[in-house]
Amino acid sequence: MSDDRWDREVDLLVLGSGAGGLGAAVVGAEEGLSVLVLEKTEWLGGTTARSAGTCWIPGHRWQPDPVADTAAATTYLDALVGDRADRELRETYLAHGPAAIDHLDHLGVRFRHAKTVVDYHPELPGSGLGRALEPHPFDGRLLGKAAFSRVRGPIAEFALFRGTLMVRRPEVDQLLSIFDGSPRGMALALRLGLRWATDLLRYPRGTRLVMGNALVASLYHQLLRRTGDVWFTAHTTELIADHTGRVVGAAILNRGRSVRIAARRGIVLAGGGFPAEPSLRTRYLPQPTAQFTPAAEGATGDTIALAQTVGGALGAAHEDNALWFPSSIGRRRDGSAAVFPHIWDRAKPGVLAVNAAGRRFVDESVSYHRFTRAMYDSHKTVPTIPAWLVADSRTLARYGLGMIRPHSPQAALKRHADAGYLRTADNVRALATAIGVDPDGLERTVAAVNRHAQTGVDEEFGKGLSSFGRQFGDARHAPNVNLGPVAVPPFHAIAVVPTPLATALGLRTDPTARVLDRQGQPIPGLYACGNDADSAMASEYPGAGCQVGASLTFGYLAARHAAT
Repeated sequence: MSDDRWDREVDLLVLGSGAGGLGAAVVGAEEGLSVLVLEKTEWLGGTTARSAGTCWIPGHRWQPDPVADTAAATTYLDALVGDRADRELRETYLAHGPAAIDHLDHLGVRFRHAKTVVDYHPELPGSGLGRALEPHPFDGRLLGKAAFSRVRGPIAEFALFRGTLMVRRPEVDQLLSIFDGSPRGMALALRLGLRWATDLLRYPRGTRLVMGNALVASLYHQLLRRTGDVWFTAHTTELIADHTGRVVGAAILNRGRSVRIAARRGIVLAGGGFPAEPSLRTRYLPQPTAQFTPAAEGATGDTIALAQTVGGALGAAHEDNALWFPSSIGRRRDGSAAVFPHIWDRAKPGVLAVNAAGRRFVDESVSYHRFTRAMYDSHKTVPTIPAWLVADSRTLARYGLGMIRPHSPQAALKRHADAGYLRTADNVRALATAIGVDPDGLERTVAAVNRHAQTGVDEEFGKGLSSFGRQFGDARHAPNVNLGPVAVPPFHAIAVVPTPLATALGLRTDPTARVLDRQGQPIPGLYACGNDADSAMASEYPGAGCQVGASLTFGYLAARHAAT
């Protein structure tokens, strides 16, 4: 292909630096391909870097019986997804996901078994336990100062000290045990604190990376070790096809300079879908349109649009075309907007969610995706966007809520109240008035919840019955780990709105991740993975890490296909 039309030639060109893009790049580099990753922002990792980095991989080698687990997962996905997505794609995911993880592990990208994590629909046949894999903590110092500084930071509110000290979810519980005088909690705080303080002498934040930061940093480290390259602030403006229709390169705008790059083996699209593009949210997502997203700002769908210019076809519309968080919207000290996903706090005893009628509309402990869908369903008849999370002062102090951390001092509560993030009142009726919900309805709801908390039986929605919800409750709370009273004034409320963490509508692909045209034929030289590809799960969310798991699996398959 070498001629003077091109400013640079590589074997594999990857657009996007999340899990799918970096995974494809590392696998391609290990296969002997020359690899270049283009990241249009200044930061590595996309939405993956902000995520838990968990991978949902049924049948992985840590499961007691991988073959049986894969068979059960097939039953589970048939029940959950049915014919709303290409069955061949999800069978490919189940068949090759364990191999993809084993291959990455062999290359130095390590995972650990999250044994106790429950699938998001435990009531369905074939649901399981322990299908999630968590990235091992990664030492950012291995990257060197310059490369480490490129790794996109986590959501600041999900880390300590304004986002500079990352902790794993189990470590959060251990650190909170300090308030009960736990020596283990104090020892962990001392160990993490010393490492963090030492890091700040040389780095802008702590170098002990966990969750999604650990995954993207580990992939980046392995890519650099294999002489792969990443260009930042590199905007792809055109995909270039030859006279046969094969995609052979791309035109790039990099630091004000136009560059044409040949891709001898193929181009992988891994731009993260379109959750951060307002016009596409309006066009494809349900009403009222989400105004905020926790996704990375670069996930604007431009890579999908590029594929369409060379014949790539979108998949069929799914139920709501996205995967969802209910998020509260706050302001940081620097004035920037904070989109806080409410993942675990809704499951705590003493937290209830109500609509404008002051009524509950869902078991608050269900997955974030199911909770947000319940918001949209309820909103069809009663205003439920925003919904309100309500708690009393005892619950707020013990567990925190949203951006408010457990055991926050009064000064912090006042700051959030002054900013309008936290609404507070001395009694339930006054709180209802403050948040604009029906006072009679909220008063009846709180009275019912308090009765149910005494018996431990949620007679309305069954909160505490699901094994998924129980894992995020309070094991010390009886008789129901998820159900507690709302009785101690003052009373508090925080508004939550739907926010797409990812989009499920994307480019049609085949089992090797090749992009398909409108006739269902593969476009030679063009691949897609992650949220640029139409979801193999439609817009269903089977378990923690299904997006990252699918991204890594199909990125692995794309690179292997391009190499062979």
